[in-house]
Amino acid sequence: MSSIQTTSEGIPVIVLKEGSKQSRGKDAQKNNINAAKLIAEIIASSLGPRGMDKMLVDSIGDITITNDGATILKEIDVQHPAAKMMVEVAKATDSEVGDGTTSAVVIAGALLEKAEGLIDNDIHPVIIADGYKKAAKKAISFLGEIAKKVDISDKQTFEKVARTSMLTKLVAVEAADLAKIVVDAVISIMEEKDGGYRANISNVKVEKKTGGSISDSQLINGIVLDKEIVNNNMPKKIQDAKIALVSAPLEIEKTEFEAKINISTPNQIKSFMEEENQILKEMVEKIKNTGANVVLCQKGIDDIVQHYLAKAGILAVRRIKESDMAKLAKATGARIVGNVNDLTEKDLGAAQNVEEKQIEDDNWTYVEGCKNPKAVTFLVRGGSQRVVDEVERAIHDALMVVKDVIERPYFVPGGGSPEAYLATKLRVWAQSLSGREQLAVEKFAEALESIPISLARNSGMNPIDAITQLRAKQSAGEKYTGVDAVNGIIGDIEKIDVLEPIKVKEQVIKSATETANMILRIDNVVAVSRASPPPQMPGQPPGMY
Repeated sequence: MSSIQTTSEGIPVIVLKEGSKQSRGKDAQKNNINAAKLIAEIIASSLGPRGMDKMLVDSIGDITITNDGATILKEIDVQHPAAKMMVEVAKATDSEVGDGTTSAVVIAGALLEKAEGLIDNDIHPVIIADGYKKAAKKAISFLGEIAKKVDISDKQTFEKVARTSMLTKLVAVEAADLAKIVVDAVISIMEEKDGGYRANISNVKVEKKTGGSISDSQLINGIVLDKEIVNNNMPKKIQDAKIALVSAPLEIEKTEFEAKINISTPNQIKSFMEEENQILKEMVEKIKNTGANVVLCQKGIDDIVQHYLAKAGILAVRRIKESDMAKLAKATGARIVGNVNDLTEKDLGAAQNVEEKQIEDDNWTYVEGCKNPKAVTFLVRGGSQRVVDEVERAIHDALMVVKDVIERPYFVPGGGSPEAYLATKLRVWAQSLSGREQLAVEKFAEALESIPISLARNSGMNPIDAITQLRAKQSAGEKYTGVDAVNGIIGDIEKIDVLEPIKVKEQVIKSATETANMILRIDNVVAVSRASPPPQMPGQPPGMY
């Protein structure tokens, strides 16, 4: 579109910069809705336990194989502004609740698709958006009617929730074993707070190493460091470890200012070296006197210090990441000291075992058997780098859903049954509304059904037969009926132990509705192009205008 525009009287006015593009009214809406629908279509086939994976190749040729909604959308470089908003809905859902990213995008796409039909019938987009907003609020209140409370000591239910989140991923075969480890990890780091429980997932360190198989993954009650012991003369294993955490370098620090020493005889050099040696030796003595037998240092360790530490039978690791130091402090109960002179016996942490172990070609240091660790390590194994990466993503989702249930102890059955239940309830509620909002609420109910329809389609069922059967059973009051994708039937989802946190479902509905409404309310898209540089004058050096 040219930058010259005309007013309603036909007077030409230059408003936008040369080269700007603008689309208005229904054109703009159609364009945005189509872009958002396309994103939802790409992702819908990866929903559920029978969902397919996507192979994504980036500009350098790196491959990612995944069916995690947020990862797919992060990896595909989306250009269209409305499509970018769909990527944001996935990111927001991922960071808030960790799971349900695919569902959020599929529902947002369905809401926009249903809205398209209403717009074609001349219903104003703002009325549709308001109807959607009301429907979302009502849907969340209906969710509470089918939610069940879970007790904090009920590990079995937590495992079912974790397993459900992993059944849709590559790790489905090992899901039951991994779910146990995930629940143990979250329970060990959760803390009681304000009458409820909190779990900070960043205290579960996920280390991944290719080799072995997924079932070789394990939980270490402590921290695994991807570093080796600094000196070969040090013990490779220390039991009943007393651990000193030092954040300062164990070497003679350089002075802030420049200093020169004039030396006139060789003896002066000797005494100078001996003095340095003495300072470093005293450092080691101080550590030894506290009773520490393991030193974990955030910075460097001088060769001479290494020699004396080895002589004293103390194991040392250097250049540990700051985030790992914080986790070590939580796991072992040690206090991080900035100066060796301040180190006392009280500052030391404890672990049953500190040992260097070989994993594939690398030597890693394990700090295991901490008594009551508030930080733990999940060691992920798998046949290849792609497998390990996808297992890590599955573990992240599983950790997050267990955290969600611990922080808000309610769950609902999965398999599209909550969506089918809400759709049934919303249709009845819509009858009590007047005017055009009623149509918007009915369309909202239809959009929610896109989840069971996608699940049925992905598991090879006939989606029309499936949704007809599902509606009939839900209307008859069988509120836990959903799509049993594994067996390819419509059945009671609670019986097959497919459970999801209510927090995830609520977030999915909120995120999808807000994104759809935001896209619906746009009626004008102005794209400003980058200004092209003026033409080059002959004989002028490049870059000069």
